[in-house]
Amino acid sequence: MLTRRRFLTTTAVAAAGFAALASFPGLAFAQEPAATVDVNELMKPGALPDMALGDPNAKVKVVEYMSMTCSHCADFHNETFEEIKTKYIDTGKMYFVLREFPLDPLAAAGFMLARNAPGGKYFEVISYLFKTQREWAFVEDPLSGLRNVSKQFGYSPATFEATLTDQKLLDDLNATRKRGADEFGITGTPTFFINGQREVGFMSVEEMSAKIDPLLQG
Repeated sequence: MLTRRRFLTTTAVAAAGFAALASFPGLAFAQEPAATVDVNELMKPGALPDMALGDPNAKVKVVEYMSMTCSHCADFHNETFEEIKTKYIDTGKMYFVLREFPLDPLAAAGFMLARNAPGGKYFEVISYLFKTQREWAFVEDPLSGLRNVSKQFGYSPATFEATLTDQKLLDDLNATRKRGADEFGITGTPTFFINGQREVGFMSVEEMSAKIDPLLQG
């Protein structure tokens, strides 16, 4: 379990190579995850309210488990997501749910900033963090990088610190991650469920469309 004290420590020493990551909750499975999951179980609410876009009654429901420090997740959101949003979400054909699956303390920090962003700008923060991932996730001083990001969304030094020391939010992120691993067999990011069908790894617009379009027919 990632505690507040451990979170602050590991975030602060991230430049030293994330030495504390060995203590971050690991993933272990006795068997290969199933190719499909029950959609009704998948869509049940968890510890945190789902962050979603589109019509919840849409014919296609997509749930993405992702991590803010995952380069493949960044590639999907930078190269694929906006076109998918325009093509399916904005037209009422798809309901898209984003679920947090932080792979390290820095990813958890990014999610915390998105969750607490003034004005409810969760998806805007997620998008910005992915577009600037190399400027905060893979630098010597990631905490300063995140602080600079937070200023773009109305954080003060006090609210920035309060967010990164929000134990309840951190516990809920841990619970969301644990549920994804325990109930749905998440082993890496990004993992998508398209009407319950598991797809792992980066997906291009063409690849995702090929999975979605048959579900819209009939």
